[in-house]
Amino acid sequence: MSDTAGSAVGPLAQRLGIELVEATPERVRGTMPVSGNTQPYGLLHGGASVVLAETLGSVGAALTAGEGRVAVGVDINATHHRAVRDGVVTGTATRLSAGRTSACFEVVVTDEQDRRVCTSRITCALRDAPPV
Repeated sequence: MSDTAGSAVGPLAQRLGIELVEATPERVRGTMPVSGNTQPYGLLHGGASVVLAETLGSVGAALTAGEGRVAVGVDINATHHRAVRDGVVTGTATRLSAGRTSACFEVVVTDEQDRRVCTSRITCALRDAPPV
């Protein structure tokens, strides 16, 4: 999916190197390199993990919303479990609930050893797309 990842994830996620691997309304997976996304101590920046989580959850919510509708983030939280210094992290956003006006996803970010790095939850409002 990396051929279209740039248009799907937006400029911030592109700068962080986020690539979509799988995208359905129920589950979205993506990867992000640790290199270039660290804080001054050389560890993966917690904000980068949150950008990965919000990107994946928002893509899932947009797919859930469907054609002619948009998803807008209204809440996100994150718990950081362990430090990562190198390699690639993978985020998996799993839809927890969806209705006509909102969708909620849990996003689990893991390291290359499949150890949990961050757990996040994002809720998006689903709205009709504004007229063009």
